[in-house]
Amino acid sequence: MSTALAPPSHTIRSEMTALWRLSWPMLVGQLATVGMGVADVAMTGHVSAAELAAVSLGASVWSIVLVTVMGIMMAINPIVAHEMGAGQFDTIPHSVRQALWKGLGVGLVFCLLANLATLVFDHIGLEPAVNANASMFVHAISIGMPAFACYRALYGYTISINQTKPVMVIAIFGLLLNVAINWLLVFGNWGFPKLGAVGCAVATAIGMWLMLFAMIGWIRYAPVYHATYPFTHWEWPNWSEIASMLRLGVPIGVTYFAEVSAFGAVSLLVARYGVVEVSASQIALNFSSLVFMVPLSFGVGLITRVGQALGEGNPQRARFAAFVGLGMSLAFAVLSALFIVLFRWEIARAYTSDLAVQTLCVQLLLLAALFQLSDAAQVATSSAIRGYKVTRSPMLIQLLAFWGFALPLGYVLGRAPAWFPWAPAQPMAAMGFWIGLVVGLTIAALLLSWSLARLSRQRVKSALT
Repeated sequence: MSTALAPPSHTIRSEMTALWRLSWPMLVGQLATVGMGVADVAMTGHVSAAELAAVSLGASVWSIVLVTVMGIMMAINPIVAHEMGAGQFDTIPHSVRQALWKGLGVGLVFCLLANLATLVFDHIGLEPAVNANASMFVHAISIGMPAFACYRALYGYTISINQTKPVMVIAIFGLLLNVAINWLLVFGNWGFPKLGAVGCAVATAIGMWLMLFAMIGWIRYAPVYHATYPFTHWEWPNWSEIASMLRLGVPIGVTYFAEVSAFGAVSLLVARYGVVEVSASQIALNFSSLVFMVPLSFGVGLITRVGQALGEGNPQRARFAAFVGLGMSLAFAVLSALFIVLFRWEIARAYTSDLAVQTLCVQLLLLAALFQLSDAAQVATSSAIRGYKVTRSPMLIQLLAFWGFALPLGYVLGRAPAWFPWAPAQPMAAMGFWIGLVVGLTIAALLLSWSLARLSRQRVKSALT
């Protein structure tokens, strides 16, 4: 019997164990990375509502840019995973070097785009002080973008060869550094200037560069990287290969953009309702992002598991791994939904002492609990599909779900335009936009699950013929 026809040799338990061993260091690393944003919001929230609003708006723009770059750079994950599964260790260093050139270019382009994106603040009716601080936040933090893009190239390389410990350790280092610099610059301790929101941005930018240097050092000195070490010699960019990586990575970036920009657009659209609405919405989004790191880590692990199985020529094991990972993500989503419902007041109080912000935040957290299952399903299925080196269909589905359904529905419910026949009698403000997000995530989850089932079944059938 050929490898392609062989049934999965792993049991469900062994596959869950393998995925967990691959994913848990990434989970810790992802939580630490998101913890930087949590620290930014929590620390500025105890300075003033205006500073919190500035960080919230600046972070809304920055997170869209950051996650889009993260998606574009993710092309290296399935490339190295397939090479690893096929035993092509001699080709991995070349792929990594080209990914680093790609990262440098992408980082510089998106640094410029992030700064240009601050022009949107002039057209959404912000208070002048909030506008200025939010813009300065983006200007300062964007200095770290080239480092971040190159770091993500090395990040994808190391996890695709099953080495996830450095991701965890370096992210924890970055979080501790971020909190320490925040403490100095946000509050002006030890004689440092009190920069408020801008201090958060400076801390994050410094952290991105130091995390890149730390990853380079780890790869340089850890023996496990010697077989695929990418820094043996200088290599100029190969534009055709970089273009091929972009064709694979840009749809992933657009996919990430579709979701994150929808959440970011909600923050911007809610801004016109005042500091309470935008602050409560940002807190709920921030905590949801923190919880989302668990299924996201499973998803990144799935790219490796599925990609390596396909590199070995075993599409049946790839399908098995994909659906085990989906089941793990859904199981966690049930637990996270219950946690949010039970502890929503404690979550709100941890972020802010403003009672009005707490009250609205609690209502939004109930909606966040509602979309846990669909959010987990859509990230697991889209990640598994990327393991097949298929990136266009998830992009189209995400664009349809978030820009075709979530935002239009959220606008109608949140703004209640008189010209729309089925608009509510009164604008629902932040609640309306969040209901739109719930609907969009559900549509994405259903369509992506169908797409994964169809794709994985086709690959197994192709191996039979």
